[in-house]
Amino acid sequence: MDFFPLFNSLRIALVSTAIVFFLGIFAAYYIAKMPRIVKGVLDVVLTLPLVLPPTVVGYLLLRLLGPKRLIGAWILETFGARLTMTWWSAIFATAVVAFPLMYRTARGAFESFDETLAQSAQTLGLGNTYIFWRIRIPCCRAGILAGTVLAFARALGEYGATSMIAGYTPGRTATISTTVYQLWRTGDDAQAFAWVMVNLAISAVVLLAVNFFERRQVAGRGRR
Repeated sequence: MDFFPLFNSLRIALVSTAIVFFLGIFAAYYIAKMPRIVKGVLDVVLTLPLVLPPTVVGYLLLRLLGPKRLIGAWILETFGARLTMTWWSAIFATAVVAFPLMYRTARGAFESFDETLAQSAQTLGLGNTYIFWRIRIPCCRAGILAGTVLAFARALGEYGATSMIAGYTPGRTATISTTVYQLWRTGDDAQAFAWVMVNLAISAVVLLAVNFFERRQVAGRGRR
């Protein structure tokens, strides 16, 4: 059994999760403090990939990053690097589809934060950076961790957008999801089923982790 699809899926999911972790936290933090109308508009824009079909997301990314498109052509001409049909092309797709999960979960955690804690810290002369990292983030860690786990699971299981922008090349761009489809298409049910079981096992662990973080968050609210 070739384990490259597992390795490739994990590295793509880990890199994209790291990206959306920081982008999601900072977007959630600043948008949560904006006026309701502005917040509503930005919510629609940032959450849109969550409700769009993955193939539509993949098509839009191809329109932006393809070798004959504005961004893709400039990168190819300037740096000699293609933004499509490589293993790391899938990072763009997985980051886009996983971002809304991280953003929405982190924003909910920030909105439930007791602002009196930050105000008390300010009266002691503590800076906003210190308050954010040492007070706000620790208090919201359960929700942030849950969002991180969900984003990782979404990135790991992404198929539609990934298959369009990265394609399927064994040993180069193959992921678990694209491998399952190709094995099924060629009639190799035994191998396809084996990869399905691997994905199910990983997903089960992820869901258990999410439930654990949610219980921690509820317990933390109860103590406050």
